Amino acid sequence: MTLQTREAGSAIEQIRQTRIQKLADLADKGVNPYPYKFDKTASAKELQERYKDLPAGEETTDVYAVAGRVMAIRNTGMFIDLMDDTGKIQIFSHKENLPEDQLKILKLVDIGDIVGFTGTIRRTPRGELSIKSTELKLLSKALLPLPEKHHGLTDVEIRYRQRYVDLIVNEDVRDTFRKRSLIIQKIREFLAKEGYLEVETPILQTMASGANARPFTTHHNALEMDLTLRIALELYLKRLIVGGISERVYEIGKCFRNEGIDTRHNPEFTMIELYQAYADYNDMMTLTENMVAYVAQEVLGTMKIKYGEHEIDLTPPWDRKTMLGSIKEATGVDFMEIYSAKQAIETARRLHVPVEDGMNWGQVVEAVFEEKIEPTLIQPCHIIDYPREISPLAKVHRDNDRLTERFETRVNGWEIANAFSELTDPIDQRMRFEAQAKAKAEGDEEAMDIDEDFINALEYGMPPTGGMGMGIDRLVMLLTDSPSIRDVIAFPTMRNKD
Repeated sequence: MTLQTREAGSAIEQIRQTRIQKLADLADKGVNPYPYKFDKTASAKELQERYKDLPAGEETTDVYAVAGRVMAIRNTGMFIDLMDDTGKIQIFSHKENLPEDQLKILKLVDIGDIVGFTGTIRRTPRGELSIKSTELKLLSKALLPLPEKHHGLTDVEIRYRQRYVDLIVNEDVRDTFRKRSLIIQKIREFLAKEGYLEVETPILQTMASGANARPFTTHHNALEMDLTLRIALELYLKRLIVGGISERVYEIGKCFRNEGIDTRHNPEFTMIELYQAYADYNDMMTLTENMVAYVAQEVLGTMKIKYGEHEIDLTPPWDRKTMLGSIKEATGVDFMEIYSAKQAIETARRLHVPVEDGMNWGQVVEAVFEEKIEPTLIQPCHIIDYPREISPLAKVHRDNDRLTERFETRVNGWEIANAFSELTDPIDQRMRFEAQAKAKAEGDEEAMDIDEDFINALEYGMPPTGGMGMGIDRLVMLLTDSPSIRDVIAFPTMRNKD
């Protein structure tokens, strides 16, 4: 099935025209094919559970009204598979039970239509629980056909563009998005138990801040000013910590980055960021692993999950490795003994790591790590102590001023979380921002601007704080064994077909 190829003469358009004629036939019978309401009294799952012990061949006098989408029609409508959001139930429609006017409507029902049936419960001699219908009501006439049963909706791009059809025909897709909802619910549940306050911060901002990324820009006509869509949640949440609304705050919200698209990146994505006063990055490591493990146990019933060919054990505590120590272990090179950017670049090239002239020491270290170490990190671990140059919002490491107290959590070779002992010194923060602004002026489009209001907030005093950000989409990918971020975003960003 192509993306609704409805050109004149196409098979789909012929089916559509036939169904439009059925609309006219229904109108002739005084039937509204798009009514306002239906009083549904039970779901398929409720009935399957309630009558699980009903013997084959037995009938009851219990009457229910069910509604859902017609997924299969057999014996010219005598048997119909009806699917609602909980599962499937069979409808038995026989001329002995349905009045003549209802039988005429039944003949106009197609696969894909949404129909309500009222009747008694029976189990067929073959053991199928069924509704013996005595009344039907057409609730929505589908004009376009569903994909063929045996071929399904297999074109990946069409599945993403027409997610509504994907959800109708693929139970595993419905299951993924239900799990996504439950994952977010359990994150909130975990953080509530930890004493966190959920808050909201602006999506429209005067400057892009909180991460190194290119923003989307827009213009506010009434205010006559340019605005950006937020790339992170960080700096407004920190303002709330300064204000003392709570010592523990978090937000789950959409962020937007004007960057490339691949299996782990979508321009519009969902993040959680949380901040805890009087804590540091060690506390954030414990919180991160406990939260992920809790969600996995609650949603999947286990902390040992399967992703692709790997079994991944999310049971805390997780391994902790320094970034530079892991590089030295894998390559034999100790970048702490290298002080100049030039020497770092030369060393990286000897290791066959692609780096660019002009990179600073920290950027080179990060490039070597991503090339040599990151793909090997299948089991969950925290990579700690990042170079100062690539961590403009993290506190300087208490034992080494070339590093910061920052970690990224890696699972299956991906980053799923990024966290700091947050920088609270306004003087140091201004210097970091100025270095970022200089890099931006020299052509780094992802570098941050100087956020004067945030520095002003820090000058009122911010307590020692630990902070963590996590990509919800990647976490859902991990917990649902989904190969692409587009599999866990209901309506991912797509290129115009035109």
